[in-house]
Amino acid sequence: MPHYTEPMLKEGSLKDKIIVVTGGGTGLGRSMSKYFLELGAKVVICSRKKEVIEQAAKELQDETGGQCIGFSCDVRNYEEVESVLKQSVAEFGSVNGLVNNAAGNFISPTERLSHRAFDSVVDIVLKGSYNCSLAFGKYWIKNKIKANVLSIVTTYAWVGSGYVVPSACAKAGVLAMTRSLAVEWGKYGIRFNAIAPGPFPTKGAWDRLFPQEFLEKFDINSKIPLGRVGEHQELANLAAYLMSEYSAYINGDVITIDGGEWMKNGGEFTWVGDMISPEMWDHVENLIKGKTGKSQS
Repeated sequence: MPHYTEPMLKEGSLKDKIIVVTGGGTGLGRSMSKYFLELGAKVVICSRKKEVIEQAAKELQDETGGQCIGFSCDVRNYEEVESVLKQSVAEFGSVNGLVNNAAGNFISPTERLSHRAFDSVVDIVLKGSYNCSLAFGKYWIKNKIKANVLSIVTTYAWVGSGYVVPSACAKAGVLAMTRSLAVEWGKYGIRFNAIAPGPFPTKGAWDRLFPQEFLEKFDINSKIPLGRVGEHQELANLAAYLMSEYSAYINGDVITIDGGEWMKNGGEFTWVGDMISPEMWDHVENLIKGKTGKSQS
């Protein structure tokens, strides 16, 4: 078994952590929540669907033996976020960690989108993240609690991307908030960091973003220098590290975990490596030498 599929931190690394994970019942949110529980944290997961989140919390408890509760919450609604915070404190006595993971996205030419479609993504990703960060931050500052916020962004938060424009706008805003509050609230002992994942396929979200007929037209692995997509444990390892005291001096940073994908696809001429055979390179080299020779004579 490759090491990157194995848990990284030692047992008890998140003991005394009480972490709220938005969108924690499915996909990467569930994977992170599970590992937090395995490391001794108490975890609150939330999403809009009450039955789904309560079932996920029960399953996570059964799988890990940890303490996990699930609350229904639409992060776009500030009052619902405050309610989750109050319920979490009532259940566990305090909260000292937040993972802004709830998200929505779809691929579409921007001109095909309605303003409501744009609002839907931006409200969940950006408004949801600042609602949670603000509500929890006020609580921490008032009660003099040192805490930690981790937001899940994406590499196109800084380079942009066509066809996912609402998501790019929202994630860029979350990244700006992360860096800004890391500076402003560092004096209170509140750290803010972010993770920018590459492709980590999840059943459900992955299928909605990439319909099967779409996936059949390209090989996602070919876009990644390491030639593979990410394993959930890899991201969970990184998230747990950033939520732990081992990363106590990391503040205001974003860590990319994408196998080199964004650098490969951001380079103007990177694509030629996949398109040109060794024989063609020989031909190109001979042409260059020929032109160089003429220019020197």
